[in-house]
Amino acid sequence: MPIPRLFIIAASVARLIRKERGGERVIEGYFPDQPGRSVFVQIEESRSSLILETGGDGVPEERADLPPAHAETLLAVSQGQVEYLRTSLAIGSHELHALHVLRPGRLNLVAVVGTPEDGQHLPPLPWFGPEVSAEPAYRHCCLALDGTPDAPDVELTNAALNSLLDLLEDRFTTWPLPVYTGGEDEPAADISARSEPTVLVPGTEADEEIDDLGIEDAVIRELARSLQPRRG
Repeated sequence: MPIPRLFIIAASVARLIRKERGGERVIEGYFPDQPGRSVFVQIEESRSSLILETGGDGVPEERADLPPAHAETLLAVSQGQVEYLRTSLAIGSHELHALHVLRPGRLNLVAVVGTPEDGQHLPPLPWFGPEVSAEPAYRHCCLALDGTPDAPDVELTNAALNSLLDLLEDRFTTWPLPVYTGGEDEPAADISARSEPTVLVPGTEADEEIDDLGIEDAVIRELARSLQPRRG
């Protein structure tokens, strides 16, 4: 399984992704690391597993399905936990996971899973922030055991917003190459500061912060479109 690349993303970008595509709640409980290996229990909406990672690269090596009651018991005795909403997106054969971390602290990331041959060489999309693939502090086990690091703010630009809207509207069939954006790099208004859309996670209680969003799809779409540069 290829190692995912990891980027920080703006809170408003993460919110728009959840508004358009929803998300699945995932909870992971980690046990103290041993040299060269990490063990954790993962509870998804439709599956509970005990996972063994080896090599320190964050890639699951062995997974054993567990009954939900057993998984809950292991979760209760784990040393640290991380909880997040995961939204899956795709561009061609490449899969993206937008991760809105709820516990132990707020954090918004996107993971890009590519093939070993080309996944590590894809150019970041305009709405990606700094890459943190090589920083251990952003691995799930470190988030659970050590807490959330201080992540830098990510500026949202018109070019970034256009790129994200193209993805959400399924306009990408292959990974886009970098293009010159001219005057489209002016900061765009922060969507999260203007809109409060509603996001519900199927089969779970909605997160308190997410549930206070309250705007219709047409309104947020119109807001997003209004931020695009006018074309002569």
